[in-house]
Amino acid sequence: MAESRHPSRGAAAVPRTLLPPPRLCGFLLLLVLVFSAAYAVGSAAGPVAPGMHGSGGGGGSGGGTHDMPGMHGGGQ
Repeated sequence: MAESRHPSRGAAAVPRTLLPPPRLCGFLLLLVLVFSAAYAVGSAAGPVAPGMHGSGGGGGSGGGTHDMPGMHGGGQ
């Protein structure tokens, strides 16, 4: 009589089902490393244009085009 062997479901099988696949973990780790490196390079490089500053809050030109030569306003 042939007996078929079934893997026993013990304590070792439970944590394995709760973990995501190893490829997914590797992809997420690679994604975090790439974004961390990009952030570090961007912080070291500084602003992309001379005179560029972070947003100050409420002050500003209100999106107008009065300081751009050749621009005459929307739809005119």
